[in-house]
Amino acid sequence: MKFGLAVFATDQGLTPADLAQLAEDGGFESLFFPEHTHMPVERTAHFKPEGGDVPPEYARTLDPFVALTAAACATRALRVGTGICLVSQRDPITTAKEVATLDHLSGGRFLFGVAAGWNREEMQNHGTDPRRRLSVMADRIKAMRAIWAEDVATYEGPHVAFDRIQAWPKPVQSPVPVLIGGNGPTVVDRVLAYGTEWLPEPSPGLVDRIAEYRERARAAGWADAPVTVYGADPADVPRYAEAGVHRCVFWLPPGDADGARRRVSELRASLGLDGRG
Repeated sequence: MKFGLAVFATDQGLTPADLAQLAEDGGFESLFFPEHTHMPVERTAHFKPEGGDVPPEYARTLDPFVALTAAACATRALRVGTGICLVSQRDPITTAKEVATLDHLSGGRFLFGVAAGWNREEMQNHGTDPRRRLSVMADRIKAMRAIWAEDVATYEGPHVAFDRIQAWPKPVQSPVPVLIGGNGPTVVDRVLAYGTEWLPEPSPGLVDRIAEYRERARAAGWADAPVTVYGADPADVPRYAEAGVHRCVFWLPPGDADGARRRVSELRASLGLDGRG
């Protein structure tokens, strides 16, 4: 079982480089940063089904690719990832360049966690119809994969089209690990269609769904069906390991340097990492 950390990297608290060093020195395998370009003040979409205000760190997030580059440059082996990148709000040619550049500069340590997003107003400000966010994400990821794989790339889909373009660098990793986030009823379809791994959050019945996903992946000819549980409880690690999960990621408090250090110490003790950092 691999263990990672996730935190909202913001203009407050520890820097991305400090967070990365804290993770690597603590014996963790990976570090993930979420993404929000902005947070609309007036919203119809609530943060949670029961409503409530969006926490302040959502509006203070650093650009994930810039922040993860700083994290990668401050470490030697730590894997760095988006958790998650809002592909439905991004230009695919530019994002393909950012992914490839980060993977190149990190020596192949990037994990591309993606999802379609939840904030309707945020999407609309980027010109994305929220009703089409899943198909937009799928099309953009497929287009990016063409750019990464081909010296002269051509792509035509429902939302993205380009003819004979060149873009370097190419990613070190082939394929780029694309971790598809989400717990919805069709998420496994998306993983099998254009991802390499499932990135669910803890939820009732998750272990049973992981078994179903792994069965479907085997039927589709996958040699393995990786799963990273994002925002795991350390107490649940044994049952996730039994279910075949290969990575668990744990949240750190945002904007709180001392709190992040205390949380890392607690996690190291509960996960048995004290002798490995």
